Amino acid sequence: MTARAAPSEPSFAERVRTLVHLGRLGTLSTHSRRVAGFPFGSVAPYGVDAGGCPTFLFSSMAMHAQNLAVDARASLLVTQSAPASNPLALARATLLGPVARVGDGEVDTVKEDYLRRHADARQWVGFGDFAFYRLQVEELYYVAGFGAMGWVGAAEYGHAAPDPLADAAADILQHMNADHAEALVLYCRAFGGLDGVEQATMIGIDRLGFHLHARSTQDEQTVRIAFANEVRTTEAARSALVDLVRQARARLAAAPA
Repeated sequence: MTARAAPSEPSFAERVRTLVHLGRLGTLSTHSRRVAGFPFGSVAPYGVDAGGCPTFLFSSMAMHAQNLAVDARASLLVTQSAPASNPLALARATLLGPVARVGDGEVDTVKEDYLRRHADARQWVGFGDFAFYRLQVEELYYVAGFGAMGWVGAAEYGHAAPDPLADAAADILQHMNADHAEALVLYCRAFGGLDGVEQATMIGIDRLGFHLHARSTQDEQTVRIAFANEVRTTEAARSALVDLVRQARARLAAAPA
């Protein structure tokens, strides 16, 4: 059985917005003021403003805050948190730009988002040496996994939005993998052109489709299955997945023996 044409996927810009939206922790690299020319990496909980720029709550005593006072240029590495046997298969993005204190007129909005993500920070957010900062994204580099990577324009990133299924995706994957193993194999065989698949795992879902990791006695591979129409809610995703099962069964039944 032949596979369908390669289905469309969200743009890199949208995928980075989704990755940053779902994340809570990154690696912030600043320029060391103590050892000139060397990057200084710090664990950095972050929030996200309306334009997708990461926000931080720093103490003036923190080494990264002191570094930024001398050189504002920095980068934030955000990595997909989903488990994988090979961490290099996970998506990750590096966001580069200057980091500066958030203006007084924006502090309340930034604070609300940050504390929603990091409730423990309420214990020290009011201390006099703490202040909110923002990384103004100027360049981004995205790695989707093996063989898929590239630079993303800051303007394109700023105009993109997190995938509408982002917050529900983990629950959808858990449900499909736990309760609908047969359906996942049907998808691979009917729409992925993988006749010999014996087991499949859903490893990602978005508004345009989903990815499956398929296993047979011979090999393993990843296949992308597209939705017929854009899916923007959990209920719409459920209906689309049920409809694909019907289509898969009909297609396989009609295939030549």
